[in-house]
This record gives sequence, structure tokens and C-alpha cells, in this order.
Amino acid sequence: MTDFNSQELLDQERARRQKLQQLQAQGIDPYPARVQRSHSIAEVRTAFAEGQLAEQTVHLTGRLVARRVMGKLSFGHIEDGSGRLQIMVRRDVLGAERYNGFFKKMLDLGDIVGVEGLMVTTRTGEITCQVTGIELLAKALKPMPDKWHGLKDPEVRQRQRYLDLLANPEVRDVFRTRAAILRALREYLDGEGFLEVETPILQPVYGGAAAEPFITHHNYLHQDLYLRISFELYLKRLLVGGYDRVYEIGRDFRNEGISHKHNPEFTQLEFYEAYTDYEGVMARTEAMLAYVAQQVTGGYELQWGEHTLDFRPPWPRIPLRQAIFDACGIDYAEYPDADSLRAAMRALKIDAPADAGRGKLIDKLLSLFVEPNLIQPTFLVDYPVDVSPLAKKKPGDPQTVERFEGFVGGMELCNAFSELNDPLDQLQRFLDQGRDLEAGDKEAHPVDEDYVNALSYGMPPAGGFGMGIDRLTMLFTNQNNIREVILFPHLRPES
Repeated sequence: MTDFNSQELLDQERARRQKLQQLQAQGIDPYPARVQRSHSIAEVRTAFAEGQLAEQTVHLTGRLVARRVMGKLSFGHIEDGSGRLQIMVRRDVLGAERYNGFFKKMLDLGDIVGVEGLMVTTRTGEITCQVTGIELLAKALKPMPDKWHGLKDPEVRQRQRYLDLLANPEVRDVFRTRAAILRALREYLDGEGFLEVETPILQPVYGGAAAEPFITHHNYLHQDLYLRISFELYLKRLLVGGYDRVYEIGRDFRNEGISHKHNPEFTQLEFYEAYTDYEGVMARTEAMLAYVAQQVTGGYELQWGEHTLDFRPPWPRIPLRQAIFDACGIDYAEYPDADSLRAAMRALKIDAPADAGRGKLIDKLLSLFVEPNLIQPTFLVDYPVDVSPLAKKKPGDPQTVERFEGFVGGMELCNAFSELNDPLDQLQRFLDQGRDLEAGDKEAHPVDEDYVNALSYGMPPAGGFGMGIDRLTMLFTNQNNIREVILFPHLRPES
């Protein structure tokens, strides 16, 4: 906490604290417990424009964001979460003592105030509140950033998001868009008969994705637990339990690096649907994202940097094997093990770590040569079983599973597959992954015996889907860094 007596306080801060003390000495509470408010700024604008407030006193609240003192008459602006409004303060109306001693001397830009008055239209045509009374609701002890509109440093903006939101109204719009995206996703899924559910964040066995988990400990049970990396295995248990369509929107946690498209804590949508497969999920994905685009933007097209993204169905479907071969000349099907694929990559001067398994090497080829070039919405389909331990094998091709990933804007947006529902096959794949885990692959799946037990009671054929909400918001708000669409992103400690 800041020392109020510190000699290092900025002059403006010191002056504001002196005003705080003067107000308290006058018996004025600078942070009163009650507030009177009749309208938000948006509401009062609408009501006045509709002729509802003639000669009616209104009570408004907001932050004092501008003030022009001109002798006996002053103008200013207050702002709340719904908008901004001009106020007009006259000495002959407010009274000389209140005007000179309080409004002019005690209030600062950034203070939260309450005003009462009559709504009028000025000679310039601006809707204005002619103030008959004003009170302080919260004294701001620090000045607003750089004359209110000057906060640009990304590090400061993301560490102190409250200042970013205050200084940059366009940032507030980003998070309004994010909320609209979530609302549209729920509207679509609810309308299609999906049930929204909640599954555990603390899990005794993690799974559902290739990722390293965060580990915590339950003191009472003397038990290590993991922050979930996916909802998948719990949602599929619900298919066993008799629900045909379920979804969850919530947080996942992965103990991985930070980049322009990765944050260790992120928001994801997953849905699972019985009696369909990855082809059905592809069609649903196209329909769902087209619906979201229409609800949020009014159309199918979004501006993404220099590109115009088009979410109209259908999206192109390209086999992963073909996409990688076309991009770099390697046909991974010709290399059945990690060593042979690694040699082929190194022959082309592609970095291929000695400890990477075949699945990791294929994923690297995808990330390096294919993903950055998939700008328009595109599905890559039919993945090797090495990288898909929970997906159903493609009939007639035991080395390939029915999986797709959706790419937009040069990044992976979603992942889905026909769900593996053979408990014996699933157990064997868990055991294979378990060997990788023991060999040092921290992203391999451990064996989840209870999940295998659930499958043993019969899970219907199903398709499953997962999508990052943060990346979707990046696309819809034309942002190229995931930290710009997370209110409080994880950042390195300040040095």
C-alpha cells in the first residue's frame, strides 16, 4: 500500500490527498455509502430525446472526465459505463459557496460524482444536464493517465487493465464484443438442444489434450490434484450417463509457454453430441460460427489485418497429409516411425529434436509450413493416430483417425473428432501414452481408469468439439495478440 506521507508522491497526488483531508475536515464523506441515481447516461439521453423529462429533475452519476471553468459558468462531461454527457454548472444556480469552494476547488478530473438537475439542449444542440446539485461519490487520489487518452504502452495497459479501460474506449468495445460472442454461442447451442453443464476444474487425473498440467495439493485429502487442461473426459462421461448433447464454456489451464496466441489460463468451448461423427461436427461448426458472425457483426465477413475473412459455409476440407506434402514435400505416411521422419526432416534442414515422437514431429511440420498460410476458414482433416489418442480410427486405415482442426487467420481455432468409444482400444492408447509419459513426455496422457470404466458401460457414437474463445475474439476484434482479448492476462513478474 502507498504511504500517504511519502515524499515521493507526485505533486498531483499530494494535492488530491490534501483535498481529501480538507473534505473530511469539513465533515464531507469522500466515499459515501449511498448514492441517488435515476438514470444511466444512455437512459437519460433516450428519455430526453423522446420528450419524457420536461421540467423533471434527474439524478445522474459518473466520472468527471472534462471540465472548462469560465468564471460564473462552467461546462464539463461525466461518463458512466453507458456513455458520456455534458453538464452545465452555473454559479447563480448552484450557489457561490458550492460553486467556488466545492466544484472549482475540491473536485478533480477522475472523481466520481453525482449530479442532479434538469435536462436541456444548449444553443449548439448538445444534450446537457443543467446542474442544480453536485456531490462527490469517490475521490480519485491518482490522476488519470496522460490527459485521459494517452495510455499506449502495452505493458502498462495489460498490467493495469483498469487504466487501459479508462483511457481507451475502444478497449472496452473489445470486451463487449467478447461478451456478444459468448452470448451468441450459447444462443446457438441452446437452440440446438444442447445442455450447458459444469465439470470439475480440480481433477485427480488430467486428460483430453496434449498439454502439461498445473499441479496443486488438497491438504485435507493429502492428494495431488491438477487444474484441468480440458473438459473432454468428463463431458463424455455425461454421454454415457444419458445426455445426448452437452457443452461447457469455461477456463482451462496449461503449463506452457506464453506467446501472441497462448496464455496459460484461457477460455474454451467444448461440446459433445451423440449419434454423429466428425463430418456432422464440421457441418455444425460452420453453422455455429456463421450464426455467431451474423449475431455479432450483422454479416459473414470480418476484417483481419489486411484480410477479409469470410465465415460463409462451406469451408474447404483438406487432408492433413496432403496439406503438409504440398507445403514442404514430406509425405509423413512414408515414415512410419519417429526416427525415419526425423531423418527426412533433417535432410531438408528442418529442426527435428531427438526426443520428439512421431506425432510431435508431424505437428511441427503442420505448425511451420501449413498453419501460417491458412487465413480463410479451413478444415484440415484425417490426422495420424500418433497425435490423436481419443479419436476414432478411420475405417480401412488404422493409422489415421477421424479428426479435423479448423484454422482461421493463420492459427488453429478449433479441434474435433469422431470420439473413440471402444473401451479396450482406449485403454491400449492410454497405456501407449503412459509409456511416453514415463519416458519424459510431459504432455502425454496418463491412464484414466475411471474414464475407461465409464466407456465399458457403453458410450454412443459421438462427435466432440473444442474451440478457444480467446482466439475467436481475436478474429472478431482484429487483434493479433491474445493478451488484448483477456481482461487480466498472465504476465511475467515486474523486474
